[in-house]
Amino acid sequence: MTSGALVRSLRRTLAMTAKEADHIRRDPLTLFLALVLPVGLLLLFGYGVTFDLERLPIAVIDQDRTPESRSVTESFAHSRELWVSARPEAMADAEREVRRGRAVAVVLIPRGFARALGRGEAGELQLVVDGVDAATAVQTINKADAIASLALRAGEAAIAPRLVAQTWTLYNPAGRSALFIVPGLMAYVLAMVCVLLTALTVAREWERGSMEQLFTTPVRRDEIVVGKLVPYVGVGAIGVLLVLALGAWVFDVPIRGSLPALAVASLLFLCGMLGQGLLVSVLTKNQMVATQVGLLTSMLPVVLLSGFIFPIANMPRVLQAIAVVMPATHYIAALRGVLLRGAGFAAHWPNLLALAAFAAAMVALSTAKFRRRID
Repeated sequence: MTSGALVRSLRRTLAMTAKEADHIRRDPLTLFLALVLPVGLLLLFGYGVTFDLERLPIAVIDQDRTPESRSVTESFAHSRELWVSARPEAMADAEREVRRGRAVAVVLIPRGFARALGRGEAGELQLVVDGVDAATAVQTINKADAIASLALRAGEAAIAPRLVAQTWTLYNPAGRSALFIVPGLMAYVLAMVCVLLTALTVAREWERGSMEQLFTTPVRRDEIVVGKLVPYVGVGAIGVLLVLALGAWVFDVPIRGSLPALAVASLLFLCGMLGQGLLVSVLTKNQMVATQVGLLTSMLPVVLLSGFIFPIANMPRVLQAIAVVMPATHYIAALRGVLLRGAGFAAHWPNLLALAAFAAAMVALSTAKFRRRID
């Protein structure tokens, strides 16, 4: 291509970009999808999706009735994680509380508890947990064990162990689920919004008949595709900034790593998802179908196959292979690495390469499937 032809191609692409930018500015629905919807979804899911369980109700059966057993009971009653909702006399009454949903577990302090501690033996408690909700059951067991251990140590009733293990939790010492969930939510919200934004562009023009007018111009299909993508990349970048600012302000998500690495990962992810939405619109040529296909191909893979909630290592090998292809998998890994671990380009260059490859493939497929003809 000569320099003159390149200049003319650039002018046509910029003209398409200006046309699409003007359309975005005049379309309230597009602005709502790009700027308002991400903020609303992040707030909704950020507060609604959490693994932090506090104030779990438990029943305590004190069969020993000694100062030591009452001290353990009060430790449960005054903890922030658990609270004593009932103090039944027998296990049958306690099971009734669990069956009715009034308690998630039963702590039984057996007779002879204080006597065993006085002899220097280990004090044993029985914990019966409702296993219907596995996540709640695991957290209840861990919290009850921690509270009971602290209660015994505070009373100096336990024998000092010969070996003491000290543990440190890196990057999320408080164990807040928001720090794990919010980066995944960012990818989920941006993927859905970006696919929807471009899934409606070409489909809308086919339905309105403006695509036929576009065919009468000398604009090539690659110029049309690039001209339509560029304005949405700019709008999507604003959405990324809004989501990151909201995550840091509302959910206290830190930004510990390289900002350039975060910017590159976000830009590549935006290009890939916008290209996917454009491919959907080119193939469907119908706004309703494009919306349905766009939501199906953006929401489900992010939730199920990206590591957002379910660990990829626990999936069957077939699903692991599919997860490697999904851009959200690499974007979430990059987000968690940069935001939480303080990582940069050196740690996440494979994720950046995967995002770049997906973006290039989506733009190339959109261009190849775009035809300057009316069927």
